[in-house]
Amino acid sequence: MSGVRWRRIASQIGRSVTVWAVATLTMLVLAGILPDFRLRSADGDSATDIAVTAAFGAGAFGLLSALVWPLLVRLLLLVPALVLGLLVFFLNGALLLVALRITPVERGTAAWETAIVVAAVMSAVASATGAALAVRDDAAYRRRLYRLADRRRRSAPPVPATPGTVFLQLDGVGHDVLLHAVDQGLMPTVARWLGTHDAVLPHSHRLTPWRTDWSSQTGASQLGILHGNNHDVPAFRWYEKDRREVMVCNRPSSAVELQQRAARYAGHPGLLADDGASRGNLFSGGADEQALVLSIAARRRSRETRSRSGYFAYFSDPANAVRTALSFAAEVAREIGQSTRARWSKQLPRVSRGGLYPFVRAFATVVERDVVVSAVMGDLLAGRTSVYADLVAYDEVAHHSGPTSRDAEKVLQRLDRSLALIEHVAAHAPRPYRIVVLSDHGQSPGETFRSRYGLTLGDLVRAGCGLPVPRRARRTRSGAEARAAVRAALHRPVEEGIEQHRPTRASEPVVLASGNLGLVSFPDVPHRMTKEEIDARHPALLPTLANHPGIGFLLVRSERRGGVVLGAHGAEVPLDELDDRPGPLAAFGPGAADAVRRTHSFPHTADIMVNSSHDPVDGEVLAFEEQIGSHGGLGGAQSRPFLLSPVALSAPVAAGEELAGAEQVHHVLRRWLEESDASHLPADPSRERAA
Repeated sequence: MSGVRWRRIASQIGRSVTVWAVATLTMLVLAGILPDFRLRSADGDSATDIAVTAAFGAGAFGLLSALVWPLLVRLLLLVPALVLGLLVFFLNGALLLVALRITPVERGTAAWETAIVVAAVMSAVASATGAALAVRDDAAYRRRLYRLADRRRRSAPPVPATPGTVFLQLDGVGHDVLLHAVDQGLMPTVARWLGTHDAVLPHSHRLTPWRTDWSSQTGASQLGILHGNNHDVPAFRWYEKDRREVMVCNRPSSAVELQQRAARYAGHPGLLADDGASRGNLFSGGADEQALVLSIAARRRSRETRSRSGYFAYFSDPANAVRTALSFAAEVAREIGQSTRARWSKQLPRVSRGGLYPFVRAFATVVERDVVVSAVMGDLLAGRTSVYADLVAYDEVAHHSGPTSRDAEKVLQRLDRSLALIEHVAAHAPRPYRIVVLSDHGQSPGETFRSRYGLTLGDLVRAGCGLPVPRRARRTRSGAEARAAVRAALHRPVEEGIEQHRPTRASEPVVLASGNLGLVSFPDVPHRMTKEEIDARHPALLPTLANHPGIGFLLVRSERRGGVVLGAHGAEVPLDELDDRPGPLAAFGPGAADAVRRTHSFPHTADIMVNSSHDPVDGEVLAFEEQIGSHGGLGGAQSRPFLLSPVALSAPVAAGEELAGAEQVHHVLRRWLEESDASHLPADPSRERAA
């Protein structure tokens, strides 16, 4: 055996002994300060017996955690993921009690609640000690990362030497928000990649803005990015008359249907079809390796278990559960403090942040972040060809605190640390990796439609139809993506989270809200109603909507003129004249006409599409949901996300050209996989047709 190998073995033994010694000392300290935890009999033991008991107990607990814990987690695959996160502590305490009972010198005792605390502290201390020792040894640190990987390829073929690609989606982070965060020093990792603060080192990445479709939200954008087609996705939620069903992008059953449609339209399974992994997304992208993917959460039990496998892989290390639980509690307290301060200072605009929201925020910013990052680390160490992961933390906080708030800036700082960690792990991967960071949309600030005018969009529609309007405007739920992930983790049906004035009669309208985009449908009419039909049934409806100061424009279908855009003071512009005469779309900037024309061509576009007003000076819009940072329609920063790519890859678009639409982003990412020779994807039929 070589001297290097002997030194490695000696180093491993030394680290194990050190961790054991620290765990023993921790147990002794806890026995001294916790009244219900003792390592001696009632008539007393010698100091030596107590120390030996602690040493045996710490060693047995460590062995049980290493050997028994992964088996327990596998036996609990049908337990809801978040329930498992809590169950971790009870099981960990049980292992400690077993360890105390099998010590040969003296059997220690502990109350159940005390055993849970002691086990949690010892797991955290042992994990921290092991990490601190291993990080000093590059090879040891790499081995530790391999142990944390949720999936390993033990029987897979050798990993190719060609570069792999990891796509990290920072949900809701707009192009300008990212630049501001870099300028303010909030994201040093991104700043280093861009070479912003160091004129000596060359930049490794380039930053490119891109323009979303009219439906500027995760469902439409991610479907287009991962599957190459987002045709017939007019909003985050919409009513389909032929199916008599409300489609909601973050509802598992809808996500399944949308993914199947996209695959049929595009003619290929998706961006990640060859040796890819999909983590924390709404859709799979055709990946064989999936975890926390909403579109498989509604399938048969085996697939549902598979969709949550990332949670179980993460919690298989009890130290992870301890660390995440503490961070979760701290985040809940942080949100309660921040919302209380905003309320006391009468900060405006402001929305309600009570109820379950502190826990939803903590889930998005702590639990999902930790689990997704851990899964990506495992994919890198397994040498997967392509990985696409969504981090939803910023989007959830910005909805309720505002896209440029201090709360949101703190989240950006933590996301930057996640990028740095993934970059560090990639350096230990069995193949080189190129890290691409992108967003699916931005967010536009502004108060809610309800807070400014004292009524919801549904109330306004009912008034225009001559129907009774409630005296008090009802609050419209926020439909942020993280809420669906929480409910999926709890095995609870995902609520639609929609504004829908449920009609008491079939002729009454269904009104849905998607950020600052509203949709009005008449379910008793099987086809998309025309302007003439709407005017005949409800003569005051379209004028009421078009002339309201909180509404920017309407899209309806006309029997005589095709699609038309309606605005205040009788403005009516056919879609084919918008380039020369933008009318109500003038305030929404270039590209708005193309986006509206494309949505008009969808089979399931609503009878009336309603976009809120937009102030081009301050970029504000008025959300039809309870959000002060919103997205889903046209107006402001929500339509301007970013693409941060290594300079080793070809430029996304030629100089002077605009990257427009999620489908075009898909073609760019697909081209990069082909350039890297890291994926042998089948030919992209949509690109061949375009050629």
